[in-house]
Amino acid sequence: MSQTLKAVRGTRDLLPPETALWNRIEAIARDVFARYNFGEIRTPVFEDTALFARSVGEDTDIVSKEMYTWEDRARAQSEKTQSLTLRPENTAGVVRAYIEHGLGESGQLQKLYYIGPQFRRERPQKGRYRQFAQIGAEVIGPPSTGSESPLRDAEILEMLATLLDELGITGWTLELNSVGSAADRARYNDALRAALVAVVGQMCADCQRRAVTNPLRVLDCKVPADQPIIATLPVIADSLDEASQAHFAAVTAALDAAGVPYTLNHRLVRGLDYYTRTTFEFTHGGLGAQNALLGGGRYDGLSEAMGGPKAPGIGFAMGEDRLVLTLQALETAQPQTVADAFVAPLGESLNPAALALARELRHAGLRVELGEGSFRLKRSFEAADKIARRIVILGEDELQSGILTVKTFSTGIQTKVPRAELAAFLAGPAKG
Repeated sequence: MSQTLKAVRGTRDLLPPETALWNRIEAIARDVFARYNFGEIRTPVFEDTALFARSVGEDTDIVSKEMYTWEDRARAQSEKTQSLTLRPENTAGVVRAYIEHGLGESGQLQKLYYIGPQFRRERPQKGRYRQFAQIGAEVIGPPSTGSESPLRDAEILEMLATLLDELGITGWTLELNSVGSAADRARYNDALRAALVAVVGQMCADCQRRAVTNPLRVLDCKVPADQPIIATLPVIADSLDEASQAHFAAVTAALDAAGVPYTLNHRLVRGLDYYTRTTFEFTHGGLGAQNALLGGGRYDGLSEAMGGPKAPGIGFAMGEDRLVLTLQALETAQPQTVADAFVAPLGESLNPAALALARELRHAGLRVELGEGSFRLKRSFEAADKIARRIVILGEDELQSGILTVKTFSTGIQTKVPRAELAAFLAGPAKG
């Protein structure tokens, strides 16, 4: 007996009606992004492995442990074997596209958003999958476009507050920090390395490794026993120079003026090496220990690190899986999966007329389910009651007279409706 095939561990199928909620989230996101003048970018789901090693950082868990990487064998002697990786995040691909297509040469600030799958070989758990969907955006451009301005940081944070509000997510918290410039980070890494000497032996194996290779990554540790030790380490705010302090103060001043609430979190450094200055996370208590809805930050030197021109930028990514869980927990997830009408032909000879009627109603913008003339009327009613607000009965009398019989399930009222008025009737509230 053959083994039943199943989705690979860490992946899943999204089925109706849940997909309606995913579509609603994406539609709201696209609408909000359009109002802030963002355009969509779609990059390949796999890239040259070197892209992520150079951008995300070789010492990050993403690059060292979690990427799906393979050797793409040459098909001809003229080709070389290439190491390819399913994208674990999308910012690196967006910046690669910015450089490759010379977007900075336009002299315009580039405001780009994306919606699509990412891949990381993590331990699957609630809200975390090995193939997961992200919605994200990047603001990037030459310094002459104002891309370095703290106003860009504040605007993207205000946009995110708007997006969460319009999704119906209440009770979110914005956590904010600055990780300073590259020079600030170097000073802070030295301070961390010195402070870790006396305590790192009491920490987990990953922290012991990070203390040597990249001390800043110690702050990413999620091991409960290490948290009291991490709480005693120096904070990066003490290593910021005047320029970084002024930039961060301007960001918070703009947020204050816009009425966007935030909480300072001096331990927030995010898990990617390319971040500079502003870093942030939006969290929600309804998600338990893994409470981050989305996060991001500024990456002023990323383009240069990838061989491109100077192009300061800031961006974010949000996990759609987490958004869905949050909306479900808040009981605001109400996907519109109920059809407006179920067209029930009374006999197989009326199937063609029923299809014509359904087409007419669908062209009027209604959601319509089409029955089958071989069904007995009782079966049509039972099927319609499960998926539609109303049933439209199409018999020979209705076809000849042009007067349709419509029953509204919520009220039990049956109504005779002229065909010319049917679409408007079905689009109205279910009151009979």
